[in-house]
Amino acid sequence: MGLQAEQTAADFYTAGGGITGFQNGMAIAGDYMSAASFLGISALVYGSGFDGLIFSVGWLVGWPIILFLIAERLRNLGKFTFADVASYRLAQGPVRVFAASGALIVVIFYLIGQMVGAGQLIKLLFGLDYIIAVIVVGALMMVYVTFGGMTATTWVQIIKACLLLGGATFIALGVMSHFGFSFEALFAKAVEIHPKKLAIMAPGSLVTNPVDAISLGLTLMFGTAGLPHILMRFFTVPNAKEARKSVFYATGFIGYFYILTFIIGFGAITLVATDPQYLDVAKGGLALKGGGNMPAIWLAHAIGGDLFLGFISAVAFATILAVVSGLTLAGASAISHDLYANVIARGRTTEGSEVMVSKIASLGLGVIAVILGIIFEKQNVAFIVALTFSIAASATFPVLVMAMFSKSLTTKGAVIGGYIGLVGSVGCVILSKVVWVSSFHFAEPIFPFVYPTLFTMPAAFFGCWLFSKLDTSAQADAERAQYDAMAIRSETGLGAEGAAAH
Repeated sequence: MGLQAEQTAADFYTAGGGITGFQNGMAIAGDYMSAASFLGISALVYGSGFDGLIFSVGWLVGWPIILFLIAERLRNLGKFTFADVASYRLAQGPVRVFAASGALIVVIFYLIGQMVGAGQLIKLLFGLDYIIAVIVVGALMMVYVTFGGMTATTWVQIIKACLLLGGATFIALGVMSHFGFSFEALFAKAVEIHPKKLAIMAPGSLVTNPVDAISLGLTLMFGTAGLPHILMRFFTVPNAKEARKSVFYATGFIGYFYILTFIIGFGAITLVATDPQYLDVAKGGLALKGGGNMPAIWLAHAIGGDLFLGFISAVAFATILAVVSGLTLAGASAISHDLYANVIARGRTTEGSEVMVSKIASLGLGVIAVILGIIFEKQNVAFIVALTFSIAASATFPVLVMAMFSKSLTTKGAVIGGYIGLVGSVGCVILSKVVWVSSFHFAEPIFPFVYPTLFTMPAAFFGCWLFSKLDTSAQADAERAQYDAMAIRSETGLGAEGAAAH
């Protein structure tokens, strides 16, 4: 896993394509079971009850879309990044610049949630200042990605997934045994203790606006299929069959994990919210020492004492480090492979120099992640990640789907439509309550809804379609003519010669 083993681009980006479907499924689950999932969703359930599940349900149902729509075609068409697929029959330069821009913005927003969770966790465990804690995590991540690449990132994801599933299972069993394995007793006690009483068993307390509810659903369903660090994982397996297996295994592991976070959230209401040693008395109510993302951590202590608290905290930290590593690798590959190798220095670079650029980019992304992690300290990590999904659903997903399934798509349509989704979603997120009011402290948000996907994703699809239709250039006609050969390869995995023979 050292420098020598990671010299080639294929090894550094995709572990040489030598990961099995089961291993990749575990690694994808590891990528997905992030700080946002473990700390954030359990915290949302702790604060809002049943409604906290809206995030985990939405994230889970995105996987059938990947399984039936994307995984096989993506593996057959791509090499290292989703931009390989988007630019397969389109002009390399403009499409890769857009794809890299979208990937980097998604990665950076996603990194914020992980860094916030990591900072709060390290601050709690070691008594460090939050800023110092975030800097420590950023430094560890930069070293890990720079020297390990995809092979190291994959194996730390697999190991971390096993530890996290085991730890979460133990917490859930501890909660259920406390109530005689009766969900009715657990929920009755939670309703009795929680300030919202019976309202925690009904939907509507977390997302009250119907527009936001629909937009959030679209965000979580389609955003999954636009995450660059998830899409990149399908290039680590040897063929399309293993790619499908990856999704199948990942869906099972992730679904099981989200059931556990639901139990953990309610368990924290019953076993943590009544114990003064975990509560922030100055803030009152359900407020916890260490911040709003700590219910799962304190519940581990309530069930297993200091030893289990140490184990779960270590697993949570490994979770954050592993996910941050995968994200950083995806962002670095967008810079080195899509921008540097295929746009800036096209035909004038070597694999060694491309890998070196990727490692330098990893360092830069680490610095950016640390700075943004400090700025967004007070935000719920699941909430931040949901906004990331909105950008992915509005920018990456429409272009990816249109590239694979629409014969009419041209370079002009893909780039303009993609930027409509990208700029629109980023702009709306910044102008929404979450950033404009909560982080920038303005009085009122300019964009009235929290999630812009309901508006920006259809706008991106429409832009791709409209500007492709309006493009009557010779280049556009040539791009349309290449669709059939690309479609055969996406379905069969055959190369150009095989497609022609077919």
